[in-house]
Amino acid sequence: MRVSQLLLPTVKEDPAGAEAVSHKLMIRAGLVRQLAAGIYVFLPAGWRVMQKIEQIIREEMDAIGCQEMLMPVLQPAELWQESGRWDAIGEEMFRLKDRKRTDMALAMTHEEVVTWLAAREIHSYKQLPQLWYHFQTKERDEARPKSGILRTREFIMKDSYSLDVSEEALQESYRLHVGAYDRIYERCGLSFMMVEGDSGMMGGEISHEYMAFADAGEDEIVFCRECGYASNVETAVAGADPEPPASELSPTGAADAPFAEAIGAPVDLLAEAELDTPGCRTIEQVASYLGLPARAFVKALVVVPEGGGEVRPVMVLVRGDHELNELKLEHALGGPSRMATPEEVLAAQGIEPGFVGPVPTPLPVYADEVLRLGHYVAGANKAGFHRSGVTLEQVPQAVFADLRDARPGDPCARCSGDLEGARVIEVGNIFQLGPKYSVPMGATFLDEDGKERPIVMGSYGIGLARIAAAAVEQHHDDNGICWPAGIAPFHVHLVLVRASDATQRALADDLYSQLGAEGFEVVYDDRDMSPGIKFKDADLLGCPAQVVVGKRAAEGFVELKERAGGERRDVPVAELAAALTALLGQA
Repeated sequence: MRVSQLLLPTVKEDPAGAEAVSHKLMIRAGLVRQLAAGIYVFLPAGWRVMQKIEQIIREEMDAIGCQEMLMPVLQPAELWQESGRWDAIGEEMFRLKDRKRTDMALAMTHEEVVTWLAAREIHSYKQLPQLWYHFQTKERDEARPKSGILRTREFIMKDSYSLDVSEEALQESYRLHVGAYDRIYERCGLSFMMVEGDSGMMGGEISHEYMAFADAGEDEIVFCRECGYASNVETAVAGADPEPPASELSPTGAADAPFAEAIGAPVDLLAEAELDTPGCRTIEQVASYLGLPARAFVKALVVVPEGGGEVRPVMVLVRGDHELNELKLEHALGGPSRMATPEEVLAAQGIEPGFVGPVPTPLPVYADEVLRLGHYVAGANKAGFHRSGVTLEQVPQAVFADLRDARPGDPCARCSGDLEGARVIEVGNIFQLGPKYSVPMGATFLDEDGKERPIVMGSYGIGLARIAAAAVEQHHDDNGICWPAGIAPFHVHLVLVRASDATQRALADDLYSQLGAEGFEVVYDDRDMSPGIKFKDADLLGCPAQVVVGKRAAEGFVELKERAGGERRDVPVAELAAALTALLGQA
């Protein structure tokens, strides 16, 4: 493709309001344009990247025996009502009525359609297993679309589905997809990790997410290098601390604390005592006043379950240096919850926030697992006071669960290693759905004994645009994008330095034809513009190889530049194809 004919509207300055590197560079390189919040047009070069990603995915799906089809975006509400998700999904779903006033939905995903199809076409165990996939536009009314094409309201996904006779058989379909996904992301040039995830609205017991490392990532994971454990922080589990809080008390800090100065001695964490803590409501304030580390405290939170109808507040306990994980709490309570208002706290516990503690409390109590052992300081349920010597043995109604955020530096729950953290971009997810959809929607088969059984399902998604954006986040420099060869819009950016030079133009024209005939995808900057503009555009677009036809054209030499590393060398025209093949094989 000649740049003089290509719609490639490059921009010098970063777009206003853009924060993610991929957002900035994909706008500046002329790959995408924003039509509305979370809605993008893919321009020719950007669409070529998407097509490359799609083809890699298609090849790997076909390789594991997945059959491609196409399912509609517009779907009748009755399918979602049968599955139970019509009411379960909130405002993220686009809903509409057709001219007959029938409720319809714009699909966020296609589990319902797959199950509907399976219920009509699969009748016997002899027809299973089945693997189906398609590429389709998805619609999601994202509350806060941001970061360019990373979080949008309309996006293209590859979603595939496995249909099996049993949970054991599902494991093989799952294994096949794990292998395919590993190869897909490797071929797309991504540095990635598969981590344990939360199934969310998809349902099922087991799920994993594929995360691409990126400093601007919207998600965070923790992982252990020793044993390979990895999880989204929403679901990550940390190991138990090796020692109870009392072992980390600082005598120096305790002696310098206002409380110690007032009474002439530091706090004895093991002794049951009422401690005067005037004006100290937060963990930070009380810790500083008493001269104790934050880990020596119990943080008591009053929350209100949101299950509809009249519900009783509950108390949630986490250690003072830990943060409550709302998703884990939702699992423990069996539904969502919210923090109680000060008025609700006073009505439920008889004390205002800041001095609430679990000893005593009339409320149901959910406590983080780490609090099973040790002595702590907690609110005394008396304005201006806390108490020491608190143990969870004093709270017989406590239900223990993993309720806190795991964080870098925590011990691993599976080995003796420590957890590390990283920012990431989610680029895919896989779910073991089991019979979640087949049971309510009647997708069954007859087994070898003629008994009717529900089809066991799996669901596997990949966001194409997220792969593209993640690749830009991982592969760029100060001058622009450095595309991995597998998904670059073109293999070679051919630059004619002087369009007015007949020798240079003749050689560039010949190379454009020859390289194309040899299978290289070439974008040819044949414009009559300054060399500086051409070089800047070439670096911005980021094709793996740049071939510059300049002052040595008459000698039969061109300059070959590796975009990612920046290495340059003069290459005889006769050796160019071999040099490009070698460069692209490494890019």
